[in-house]
Amino acid sequence: MSSPPAPPVTEQVRRAPAAPRPEAAELREASRCLVADSEGRRVPFAALYREQKAIVVFVRSFLCYTCKEYVEDLAKVPRSYLQEANVRLIVIGQSSYHHIKPFCSLTGYTHEMYVDPQREIYKTLGMKRGEGNNASVQSPHVKSSVLLGSIKSMWRAMTGPAFDFQGDPAQQGGTLILGPGNEVHFLHLDKNRLDHVPINTVLQLAGVKTVNFTNKPQIIDI
Repeated sequence: MSSPPAPPVTEQVRRAPAAPRPEAAELREASRCLVADSEGRRVPFAALYREQKAIVVFVRSFLCYTCKEYVEDLAKVPRSYLQEANVRLIVIGQSSYHHIKPFCSLTGYTHEMYVDPQREIYKTLGMKRGEGNNASVQSPHVKSSVLLGSIKSMWRAMTGPAFDFQGDPAQQGGTLILGPGNEVHFLHLDKNRLDHVPINTVLQLAGVKTVNFTNKPQIIDI
């Protein structure tokens, strides 16, 4: 007589813990902070997502090669995709507003961009300073090596109109999906310069069509 079959082996899979959502008081405080556009006009942070859902990407520094390459890929998101989903795409840096137009020109980015020069929103929402462990993270949008990228960043700083690191070089960024109103749909705080959320992940969470970032022709079955 054969023995009864062994019970199936099961394993409980736990999802990685999500970053803590900002408390209501923190978001209210951040919402009152002012950001500046490329002309120096200041608007409350809340105005960016009050009436419409918005993907808001905070970058480390406009001189950082990882930020440049990430924003270069953000620039590939078609405006029509955002309009169809009724979603705004916004990048916020921590430099003077004078650096917005040159950075947009450099990256080809044509969506909305603002700055928070005093890092008030960065601080209020708990974005990190300093480099955490980068052994386990790698941005899919960064193409340069650390050495080459760092040389490029330093060269851009030295050849600019003024030697300017354009903000606190230790400041990390993050990505949020906000609105309409005070609704927080998603929050990711970067651990280090390579800890970017894949752009297509953010687009999917915001209800926006994804983008082919491979630069390879798509194969269409007929």
